Amino acid sequence: MALSPLLLPQADLLFDPEFLPAAEADALLAQLTAEVAWEQRAIRLFGQEVPQPRLTAWYGDPAAHYTYSGLSWEPMPWSPALLDLRQRLEAATGARYNSVLLNYYRDGRDSMGWHSDDEPELGPAPAIASLSLGATRRFRLRPRSGVVHPPFGLDLPNGSLLLMRGPTQQHWQHALPKTARPVGPRLNLTFRWVHPH
Repeated sequence: MALSPLLLPQADLLFDPEFLPAAEADALLAQLTAEVAWEQRAIRLFGQEVPQPRLTAWYGDPAAHYTYSGLSWEPMPWSPALLDLRQRLEAATGARYNSVLLNYYRDGRDSMGWHSDDEPELGPAPAIASLSLGATRRFRLRPRSGVVHPPFGLDLPNGSLLLMRGPTQQHWQHALPKTARPVGPRLNLTFRWVHPH
């Protein structure tokens, strides 16, 4: 399949549920889970330090320093597998990427809260390529403004690619909620371009 548009107002979203074949996605999940230098960092929430409800890692070009949720990231050098994925995603999306944030959701208790990828170093209209490996999880989007609009839900299966670009981050927030149903591990890789300071 190829990337197809998802119709949301004031957003530019493209989706391919079968970007990678299942066997390749499974092999990548096993390889990256084993070889990535995972961390579980603490974030400040309501005045208290709490561990992030997932494992994370940041890889990229040497100048791709990144800060979000009060955390500063120094990029680890690209691995061969991540470099190959970057090149394939650049060819598929027509965008350039100099870094990737990896989030590892061990089970349904791991999650990501509502946010926009609108940090200054990403620029005003970033292209963010989100590749999902492993268990299918429900991705949610909601408007940032006070506009009444029910949250939009999208299942992200193994090997799927979601491209968020243009005005999406200005007008929408996204999240990956917890789920009570039994679910296996999921690895999400979000490739992006960080403008050097």
